[in-house]
Amino acid sequence: MTTLNQIGAGRVGRTLATLWARHGVFEIQDVLTSSLASAQAACSAMGAGTAVATLQAMRPADLWMVAVQDARIAEVASALAATQPSGTAAPIVFHCSGAQNTSSLQPLADAGWRTASAHCILSFADVGLAVQQFAGTACALEGDTSACETLRVAFDAIGAQTFGVASEDKVLYHAAAVFATNFLPVIQSVAEAAWTRTGVPAHLLPHLRATLLRNAVDNITRLGPAGALTGPAARGDVAAIERQAAVVKAWDVPSGDAYQALSALALRLARH
Repeated sequence: MTTLNQIGAGRVGRTLATLWARHGVFEIQDVLTSSLASAQAACSAMGAGTAVATLQAMRPADLWMVAVQDARIAEVASALAATQPSGTAAPIVFHCSGAQNTSSLQPLADAGWRTASAHCILSFADVGLAVQQFAGTACALEGDTSACETLRVAFDAIGAQTFGVASEDKVLYHAAAVFATNFLPVIQSVAEAAWTRTGVPAHLLPHLRATLLRNAVDNITRLGPAGALTGPAARGDVAAIERQAAVVKAWDVPSGDAYQALSALALRLARH
């Protein structure tokens, strides 16, 4: 069976390794994390892999998954290139960052490794839930053609929907995911702070949150973004937007700036 070594065992790494082990896609071989104890705990949770304490202790493998924080990817790549010669088999190494492309793995590419990145558009807040929810997840692959093909087969085997992203588009691709998911809690927190400031009872906030967000998601899913747009921008009421922007900015400057920027995008969406 194809072997996979794992560097880093956070929520993404543990989810993928667990799924690949359960489906018999890869033999999870050596697992390295910040400490031997945490690597042992990860192997126990995944039901696969052998915990090791150092990079030098890791055996050669067909694939290497670098599932560390973005800021450490280049550091790990340099260390791996220095301690693990590629040999004649040209192993595959990939990272799981959405915001970085394969340039982070350049020391390994220079050493003859085939480099790629694989980013899955799924909330990995809880490993158990992520494992259950993974089927159907969209996963972006970028990098060496043969490496991406190997990863495509592996991700397809655990139910992913894979697609390719050009290296030069990786940052914009990830920014789109930030727009789609990461800003929603921020915007909701601003709304609730403004409601609280204007006297909306605290016990009503959970109801408002659930109702408005559920309706918005349902409408966007059913009608698409343009069809689901409501409010002053949808009506082209620029005067109302300007009044509200001024009031919001007087209350909180960053929120007022965000209101203006989002209103401009909303007007563009409504084609006003």
